[in-house]
Amino acid sequence: MVPSLRKSYNSAFTSERYQQFLKEMDSGYPGAIEFRVAETPVFISKDFAAKMIDACERIVDLITEPSFKELTERAIPDTERVPRESDHPHMIAFDFGVCLDASGQPEPQLIELQGFPSLYGFQVYMSEKFRNNFDIPANYSPFLNGHTKASYIDELKQVILGDTPPENVILLEIKPDEQKTRIDFYCTKDYLGIEPVCITKLIREGRSLYYMKDGVKTRVLRVYNRVIFDDLNARKENLGSFLDITQDLDVEWITHPNWFYRISKFTLPFIQHPYVPESFFLNELKQLPGNLGDYVLKPLFSFAGQGVVIDVTQEDIDAVKDPENWILQKKVQYADIVDTPDIPAKVEIRIMYLWKDGCDRPRPAINLARLSKGKMIGVRYNKDKEWVGGTVSFIEQ
Repeated sequence: MVPSLRKSYNSAFTSERYQQFLKEMDSGYPGAIEFRVAETPVFISKDFAAKMIDACERIVDLITEPSFKELTERAIPDTERVPRESDHPHMIAFDFGVCLDASGQPEPQLIELQGFPSLYGFQVYMSEKFRNNFDIPANYSPFLNGHTKASYIDELKQVILGDTPPENVILLEIKPDEQKTRIDFYCTKDYLGIEPVCITKLIREGRSLYYMKDGVKTRVLRVYNRVIFDDLNARKENLGSFLDITQDLDVEWITHPNWFYRISKFTLPFIQHPYVPESFFLNELKQLPGNLGDYVLKPLFSFAGQGVVIDVTQEDIDAVKDPENWILQKKVQYADIVDTPDIPAKVEIRIMYLWKDGCDRPRPAINLARLSKGKMIGVRYNKDKEWVGGTVSFIEQ
């Protein structure tokens, strides 16, 4: 996306450098990276980054409106509503597909958004390894809002720990050592000093929570929550006993689980912006568009792309039994835009925000990127392909 940098990177690339990069990635946390890491970062110009941030900021305007909670109250399933909701989410992620506008120039189009943590630790680690092994210009950075590594980690600490000692803060997940994203948990532990803890290992006494740290029962005051209810519901029969997090517990949530639903696909129909494809609640459409093939059908309450219908037909619409829980979103055409040794790759970029307590709104902090040569972004669409997988954008400063 910055043609001169792409050309020089590809010219200097060798499989030996890539293997050394992977070896260095693995050396810090042997065997912990279970997903494919791409051969290249993405290079983003200031102008393109500004377009993504402009869309993000308009959505933040909506989220900070006093009426936003009322607007999104229906988004939270009654069985998964968690008490003691915070005034704001501490983390928001915005996913953009890189497309081409009418004049053939790159433009972002919002695909998804979530009021939930992403790989806030691993992206720091990976970007360092790219810089160690490849020629990355000094004026390009994975960080946003003027951050350096030091200032970014300091802000991450402020968001997740606040004034709480690290031993009283945990990263909560389901079987964290079995998750494909566990590398992020380990990076977060090293950067912030907090332990990844399984939901089955928590001890509840009244409204208080404890976990065992080095053989000592230790109070939990803040929870960096990585538990997604969809995942929990799918696995609960095999977990044995585990904490019911919908109880009224004396902890602070970072970010509170209710925000996973409030800032989600549910939010998309309320946003009007050139870089946000038009979206509609299925039950509110008085007349379906004649060009159904130009839309995707998405269930509100699912994650990781589950249940999405790409090539929509009238039969798909007729099969929906709960139209209030589905949206119809204008399809975007990802551009084959990153030159690689064989065919160009498509790109999805996640802009990751942090919202410190006491601040009036969140700020952009770091990013994540994914490369694909398949029909969709995701492992199942990119089997046996190269120059695909997880990566990071280096953005012109």
